[in-house]
Amino acid sequence: MNPGLPAVLACGAWLKNAACLLEDGQPHWSPLHGDLGDPAACVALERSLDALLAQSGVPLQAVAHDLHPDFHSSRLAVELAERLGVPAVGVQHHHAHIAAVMAEHGLTEPVVGLALDGVGLGTDGLAWGGELLWVAPGDWRRLGHLWPLRLAGGDAAAREPWRMAAAVLRVLGRGDEIEPRFAPAVGQAAARTVARMLDTGLNSPPTTSTGRWFDAAAGALGLSVRQSHEAEAAIALETAAKRWCAQHGEPSLDVDAPAACSEQLDLRPLVATLFDTPADAVDAAAARFHFELADALAQWALEAAGATGVDTVCLGGGCFMNALLTRRVTLRLQRRGLRVLRPQSTSCGDAGLAWGQAWAVAQQILIAPHTHSEMLSCV
Repeated sequence: MNPGLPAVLACGAWLKNAACLLEDGQPHWSPLHGDLGDPAACVALERSLDALLAQSGVPLQAVAHDLHPDFHSSRLAVELAERLGVPAVGVQHHHAHIAAVMAEHGLTEPVVGLALDGVGLGTDGLAWGGELLWVAPGDWRRLGHLWPLRLAGGDAAAREPWRMAAAVLRVLGRGDEIEPRFAPAVGQAAARTVARMLDTGLNSPPTTSTGRWFDAAAGALGLSVRQSHEAEAAIALETAAKRWCAQHGEPSLDVDAPAACSEQLDLRPLVATLFDTPADAVDAAAARFHFELADALAQWALEAAGATGVDTVCLGGGCFMNALLTRRVTLRLQRRGLRVLRPQSTSCGDAGLAWGQAWAVAQQILIAPHTHSEMLSCV
């Protein structure tokens, strides 16, 4: 913990929303409200913020929120801050994920962070989700990101993994395969429309999301066409990989991963190997995807740690709910002498995000107490 930090109230994320009051370095949590697309969750958040304020024993210094201006939590934060006469400060989503790990473990030194999840608004206005960060108390910067894929149809692409597989085919120069490959499953009109969207970029914003790369892999292997609930495709992919591991064990750590050596970690060659996998080899391909991805991520973080002179890597974001991925990344980094930390008392996903929001803003105030009233949404 971090005693002596200014009191900050954080309003959390859009998905799995929970608020957090950071007071004297201690987190005080609201109940979990759920996704803010549900009006009942929005009302519950409003009540929780009032309850947290009522229990606070010291003056509040700021209200923290996600960078996305349209989230109900962000609007509430601005309204509440105006009412209290304190700053409302936006915290970038993936910075908050790594800050949450740092807060829980009481870190005061810089770290390299791997923040891997579905999506969060970046400082450039794009959808981030596969981020390599350098984070210190009161400061942070983006070191790298996954190769971006286009979201054909925007949010629809997160519900239909075949669209992400189609996006990979397009960036591989194999766009002419989209319609014949996916039309039998989704219909010729849908497959043709998505192919045209990816060709033109119409309603197809780019994202660096790790979750969407998992969707692409699941779609390429035929494990998921449409998702009925969040992370269904990723869970199907992990389940297939675990089946293979139960019979064959996990591959050795003795062979070093190839150097990453790039600000963009390119997963196109890895997913390219998954198309046209025979039915009896799907589990093996799913396992290979997990282990090669984990090895590449670990090497990427290892090189960043060496370049920035840090010895700690923090893992945050909902993709680290994947046990195969998390274990492999952790073991890889530990074998090279790095300390690896992830959330223990809270979720690595968005349910634990508010602690990171509050901690990041509190650290900024602590470092620059006379200028925090001028802070904008750039923390």
